[in-house]
Amino acid sequence: MELQNITTALELPGYQVTKNLGMVRGIVVRSRSIFGNIGASFQTLIGGNITLYTEMCEKAREDAFRDMVKHAMDRGANAIIGMRYDANEIAAGVTEVLAYGTAVYIEKKA
Repeated sequence: MELQNITTALELPGYQVTKNLGMVRGIVVRSRSIFGNIGASFQTLIGGNITLYTEMCEKAREDAFRDMVKHAMDRGANAIIGMRYDANEIAAGVTEVLAYGTAVYIEKKA
Protein backbone atom coordinates (compact mmCIF):
# COMPACT_ATOMS: atom_id res chain seq x y z
CA MET A 1 0.00 0.00 0.00
CA GLU A 2 1.19 3.49 -0.80
CA LEU A 3 -0.02 6.81 0.58
CA GLN A 4 -1.07 9.05 -2.28
CA ASN A 5 -3.40 11.38 -0.44
CA ILE A 6 -1.31 13.76 1.63
CA THR A 7 -2.52 17.30 2.07
CA THR A 8 -2.02 20.40 4.17
CA ALA A 9 -5.81 20.78 4.18
CA LEU A 10 -7.96 19.28 6.92
CA GLU A 11 -10.12 17.34 4.48
CA LEU A 12 -9.92 15.69 1.08
CA PRO A 13 -12.76 16.60 -1.31
CA GLY A 14 -14.67 13.50 -2.40
CA TYR A 15 -13.49 11.46 0.59
CA GLN A 16 -14.62 10.98 4.15
CA VAL A 17 -12.39 10.19 7.09
CA THR A 18 -13.56 6.91 8.60
CA LYS A 19 -10.72 6.53 11.13
CA ASN A 20 -8.49 9.09 12.80
CA LEU A 21 -5.25 7.28 13.63
CA GLY A 22 -3.50 10.14 15.39
CA MET A 23 -0.49 12.35 14.81
CA VAL A 24 2.44 11.00 12.83
CA ARG A 25 5.85 12.54 12.37
CA GLY A 26 9.23 12.16 10.79
CA ILE A 27 12.25 13.86 12.36
CA VAL A 28 15.67 14.40 10.79
CA VAL A 29 18.63 16.19 12.37
CA ARG A 30 21.28 17.49 9.99
CA SER A 31 24.57 19.30 10.40
CA ARG A 32 26.50 21.20 7.80
CA SER A 33 29.85 19.75 6.84
CA ILE A 34 32.98 21.88 6.73
CA PHE A 35 33.18 21.28 2.97
CA GLY A 36 29.56 22.31 2.47
CA ASN A 37 30.16 25.49 4.47
CA ILE A 38 33.22 26.37 2.40
CA GLY A 39 31.38 25.76 -0.89
CA ALA A 40 28.38 27.76 0.29
CA SER A 41 30.66 30.60 1.40
CA PHE A 42 31.97 30.88 -2.16
CA GLN A 43 28.39 30.92 -3.48
CA THR A 44 27.46 33.76 -1.11
CA LEU A 45 30.21 35.87 -2.67
CA ILE A 46 28.51 35.57 -6.06
CA GLY A 47 24.99 36.03 -4.70
CA GLY A 48 21.73 34.36 -5.63
CA ASN A 49 20.54 30.90 -4.70
CA ILE A 50 22.98 29.02 -2.47
CA THR A 51 22.43 25.64 -4.11
CA LEU A 52 24.48 23.63 -1.59
CA TYR A 53 22.19 24.71 1.24
CA THR A 54 19.09 24.37 -0.93
CA GLU A 55 20.00 20.77 -1.73
CA MET A 56 20.75 20.01 1.93
CA CYS A 57 17.39 21.47 3.03
CA GLU A 58 15.48 19.61 0.32
CA LYS A 59 17.13 16.30 1.28
CA ALA A 60 16.31 16.85 4.98
CA ARG A 61 12.65 17.61 4.16
CA GLU A 62 12.46 14.59 1.84
CA ASP A 63 13.85 12.28 4.56
CA ALA A 64 11.51 13.68 7.23
CA PHE A 65 8.54 13.34 4.83
CA ARG A 66 9.45 9.72 4.03
CA ASP A 67 9.70 8.87 7.74
CA MET A 68 6.32 10.50 8.42
CA VAL A 69 4.69 8.48 5.62
CA LYS A 70 6.22 5.27 6.99
CA HIS A 71 4.91 6.11 10.46
CA ALA A 72 1.41 6.63 9.01
CA MET A 73 1.51 3.39 7.02
CA ASP A 74 2.66 1.49 10.12
CA ARG A 75 -0.53 2.73 11.81
CA GLY A 76 -2.71 1.52 8.92
CA ALA A 77 -3.40 4.94 7.37
CA ASN A 78 -4.09 5.50 3.70
CA ALA A 79 -3.88 9.31 3.92
CA ILE A 80 -2.40 12.18 5.92
CA ILE A 81 -4.23 15.45 6.50
CA GLY A 82 -3.03 18.69 8.07
CA MET A 83 0.56 17.97 6.98
CA ARG A 84 3.18 20.57 8.00
CA TYR A 85 6.95 21.09 8.19
CA ASP A 86 8.85 22.71 11.01
CA ALA A 87 12.57 23.38 11.44
CA ASN A 88 14.63 24.48 14.41
CA GLU A 89 18.29 25.10 14.96
CA ILE A 90 19.15 22.98 18.01
CA ALA A 91 22.88 23.84 18.09
CA ALA A 92 25.24 25.92 15.98
CA GLY A 93 25.09 24.37 12.51
CA VAL A 94 22.69 21.60 13.60
CA THR A 95 19.08 21.76 12.41
CA GLU A 96 16.07 19.58 13.16
CA VAL A 97 13.48 19.17 10.39
CA LEU A 98 10.08 17.82 11.40
CA ALA A 99 7.30 16.67 9.07
CA TYR A 100 4.00 15.99 10.84
CA GLY A 101 0.32 15.52 10.23
CA THR A 102 -2.72 13.46 11.15
CA ALA A 103 -2.84 9.88 9.90
CA VAL A 104 -6.32 8.89 8.73
CA TYR A 105 -8.14 6.18 6.88
CA ILE A 106 -10.34 7.58 4.13
CA GLU A 107 -13.01 6.19 1.86
CA LYS A 108 -14.60 7.65 -1.27
CA LYS A 109 -17.91 9.37 -0.59
CA ALA A 110 -20.89 7.56 -2.01
